[in-house]
Amino acid sequence: MEEIVRIVAIVLRVLSIAIIAQAILSFIVPVMGDRPHPIVVNLNLVLRQITEPLLGPIRRVLPTVGMLDLSPMVAIIVLEIIRSVLVRSV
Repeated sequence: MEEIVRIVAIVLRVLSIAIIAQAILSFIVPVMGDRPHPIVVNLNLVLRQITEPLLGPIRRVLPTVGMLDLSPMVAIIVLEIIRSVLVRSV
């Protein structure tokens, strides 16, 4: 049982890191101009495919504040709460 909880905790932590990386890339890619580096574009695409199932439903419920999307912050907080509850239960 402990191993499963550890694996789930690691997956939740990786998802949090992916959300942070995708949020950072969402600022970087538009600044790179008309032809950003293909590796950056592909990384952004992969991270978006990983994070969008989590962020999409939050975006539909949570209003944006001006141009700021708060869904990554809410998703990270929820993931960390779930992770901490799982780790404490072991």
